[in-house]
Amino acid sequence: MKQIDRLVIREIIGPWLFGVALFTALLFAGLYLNRVADYVVKGVPPNQIVQLTLLLLPAIVAKTFGMAILLAGLLAFGRLSSDSEVVALRAAGASITRIILPVIVFSIGIAALTLVVNEQIVPPAANRAKVLLIELAEKGGGVTGEPIHVLINEKDTNAVLVARSFNLAARTMSDVSVTTYTKDRKPTSILLAKEMEFRGVGDWHIRGESQLILVDNAYVIRTNEAWPPQVPKVSLSPADIMTASNNDNDVYSMAEIKRQIDRGKRDGNLEKSRIANLEYGFWNKISVPLAAIIFGTLGAVLGIRNARTGTATGFAMAVGIIFGYMLIANFMNVWALGGVLPAWIAAFLPLVIGFVCAVIIMWRRNA
Repeated sequence: MKQIDRLVIREIIGPWLFGVALFTALLFAGLYLNRVADYVVKGVPPNQIVQLTLLLLPAIVAKTFGMAILLAGLLAFGRLSSDSEVVALRAAGASITRIILPVIVFSIGIAALTLVVNEQIVPPAANRAKVLLIELAEKGGGVTGEPIHVLINEKDTNAVLVARSFNLAARTMSDVSVTTYTKDRKPTSILLAKEMEFRGVGDWHIRGESQLILVDNAYVIRTNEAWPPQVPKVSLSPADIMTASNNDNDVYSMAEIKRQIDRGKRDGNLEKSRIANLEYGFWNKISVPLAAIIFGTLGAVLGIRNARTGTATGFAMAVGIIFGYMLIANFMNVWALGGVLPAWIAAFLPLVIGFVCAVIIMWRRNA
């Protein structure tokens, strides 16, 4: 490794580690601190709070790797510029591209690390965190799980399942309605149940009383735990329902997302917006790691400045760039879900914009 590479890498590692810790703390505080504080007040055992925190951290940390390399580039090259070391390197014949090359290589390594963490560590941790959150909600006396709305399009069944809450741990649903339809989308029956329990494949057992409304005959049948023969049984498992109703793609690997997309398109049991969200999540699993390369390059070229500037300037620029990137990414997400843009274009367009900006700034710095 040449001396210039060692110089830049030494400058970049410390600020990057600091950036990871800083952005992780900020994101955790913004997303989960109030919830954790609520659990402390309610007397949740400390070991469970620590466990939940550790399970939530991988998904947050993976998102901070790219942000941190942006901050590291700004701070490191801001210091090198202030100490006239960049000027000395330029005088020795090194171009801007050659000076920031170690940062680009380092950023590629960070992108690979982000991809591995997102694929191997985040999904199992996020799944376990989701189950633990449900268990804590039960103990706290709050609503268990989240409302669900699932389309069921199978060989002999066309229906919409709606439930007020869904308990993945206990494999139950509360305040459930199953509305069946004909092929031309005319309702035929509505099954209302206080609670349903999953006991095996194709076996959702009704707990307590239920009502069956036959639309054509306009009358109501009251049943007691027996599944009405007029209603086809729901074959979806709790995992299938979680897939259909969950919008958090952190709980899935790329292979799992791809299987869900293929199955949803084949069976027609996922709404178009849900498929679009899965497709955007799939490509986002690639674009988020690649963002580290763009952020690293941007941070380095923007950090090279002629005037003496303080550390606060680097922080301000990092926050501004990250805010702009997230704003564009959110617009892309909305457009992808609305069908305005294909999911892969929506996921990669912010990177293209960042890449163009980095090339223009690098060209101007080299001029």
